[in-house]
Amino acid sequence: MCTVIVKTGDPLTLLGVRDEFADRPWQGPGEYWPDHPGVIGGRDLEAGGTWLAVDPVTRRAAALLNGWGRPADESTRTSRGDLPLLALDADGLPDVDLTRYDPFHLVLASPAGAWLWSWDGEAVTSARLPDGTSVIVNSGLDEASPKVAALRPLFDAAIDWRAPMAADPTDDLDALVIRHELPDGRVYATLSATLLTLGEDGVGYDFSDLTGWNSVSTSRVDRGVSPHG
Repeated sequence: MCTVIVKTGDPLTLLGVRDEFADRPWQGPGEYWPDHPGVIGGRDLEAGGTWLAVDPVTRRAAALLNGWGRPADESTRTSRGDLPLLALDADGLPDVDLTRYDPFHLVLASPAGAWLWSWDGEAVTSARLPDGTSVIVNSGLDEASPKVAALRPLFDAAIDWRAPMAADPTDDLDALVIRHELPDGRVYATLSATLLTLGEDGVGYDFSDLTGWNSVSTSRVDRGVSPHG
């Protein structure tokens, strides 16, 4: 995922935009992880993890972006895709050996606000996101980023956060919706978007594979689970 946009308030609104190689297999939102019952998210079929996960019971969401810095040693490297799941369990940065992970940014949001942890391969930093609209990209909460400068006022003013995702893909990597062909023929593109609202009265979850938006049920009853089970 290359862009996460958060607007504080009641409810808190979060848009996660995933950019990835187009030939990397994945699935849309579901409950895929028996060790994390009730958690919903898209699944990366190559490594088994996720880029964004939601726990409707606790009304928490965790989103992952690749970061910049020193990569992990190949002999001990593990996929970053388990970090959103672990963050939901821990209600914060999970107590794991970060040296096993390539650089990342991890966002944890709830109705009370949002936190950002950034790991560059050597040190971890943390920050509570300020009130208002924040844009997190691969360089983090980067005020100098042209992408941040363009997107923050756009989403701060937008009434419907789905609308900007209707833009035509462009080769400009600072755009919200991209499609970039590499010299070797591989395509790096925006593949999906997740729009969440986290409020005191529940969780709203809409998902788009860029062919249209669909509402994802976050009710245990609607998903065939007893409210007492």
